[in-house]
Amino acid sequence: MRRASALLLIALLALTGCAAPTAQADSSCAASDAPLASLALAEDVRTHEGGATACLPDRAITPVDDATAPELPVTVTDSEDRSVEVTDVDRILAIDISGTIAATVVGLGLGENLVGRDSSTDFPGTADLPVVTKAGHTLNAEAILELAPTVVLTDTSIGPKEVRQQLRDAGIPIIVVTAERRLDTADDLVHEIAAALGVPSRGAALAERLDAELAAATAEVDAIAPAAETDRPRMLFLYVRGSANIYYIFGKDSGADSLIEAVDGVDVAGEIGWVGMKPMTAEALVSAAPDILVMMTDGLASVNGIDGLLERIPALQQTPAGQHRRVVDMADADILSFGPRTAEIVRALARAVYAPADSPAAPAPTTAP
Repeated sequence: MRRASALLLIALLALTGCAAPTAQADSSCAASDAPLASLALAEDVRTHEGGATACLPDRAITPVDDATAPELPVTVTDSEDRSVEVTDVDRILAIDISGTIAATVVGLGLGENLVGRDSSTDFPGTADLPVVTKAGHTLNAEAILELAPTVVLTDTSIGPKEVRQQLRDAGIPIIVVTAERRLDTADDLVHEIAAALGVPSRGAALAERLDAELAAATAEVDAIAPAAETDRPRMLFLYVRGSANIYYIFGKDSGADSLIEAVDGVDVAGEIGWVGMKPMTAEALVSAAPDILVMMTDGLASVNGIDGLLERIPALQQTPAGQHRRVVDMADADILSFGPRTAEIVRALARAVYAPADSPAAPAPTTAP
């Protein structure tokens, strides 16, 4: 089911012609890194009025201290059961729909070896890298071949697959890693990428750091969240692309459920038996009765903000979230990426949920992307 959900998200993004995430991708969405407990916590997060944007305090990625040289050549079996030999990692191309693979390469201390990027890779140090995707998330074979990468790390979230085969035919090692993005698979992705690049000890160090950071972040959340589950915010992840008239609810095993649970929210989609990603229905919204809607920033902008959302989906007005205009949005390239910044993503979402006064207001109405 998790793989099916990942593939559906890919199809949704392709169908909507998803362009490079732009909203909140710069310093205009920088949040304080102050401990959550020191913030101005809402008296009751379930009835707070108005939206908030979840922002990372810093988009930079800190590499691990381990500088062990790559052990090459290395042969790995990728997620498509192909045996791939890597002999050179001097020119790495790491590309996927969320920028998570490139972020992981940087976290492993090999960021200087990156020779290109996808349209979602926008953290510090990558601005000057040539973009090898066109029309948002479509691979450009010619642009990739011009970069002469010695290894390409990608997943099935970006394609088409014919381009990957064209690159293989050109003699470039192509390693397809898992496309699953969940809190509980972040370590797996790190180890998978580290093994492919011949730096397993760096992978172990990065995974250990991520575990420690996530444990610290969830402990912070636990300290400010209501102790009783009945007092916790009922949250629902709504995927919207207004320009394509697409509205999906993300439920159990979609990745969104693990993020909601990490901030001590109640995943109401799972509560009503919603599994994976399925088209929204008015009945499901009313039955779920969310206190808070979680959305991608560009998705909220595509319906012209909260006002437009309530106008397009009248059923929301029958829910506590709609009545209190309670929407939390986060940059598309961040919210479900679950890479080296996972702990900060959890903190950012928790800040917008529990301390909305210390988070930027939800984006104003704008032209749909």
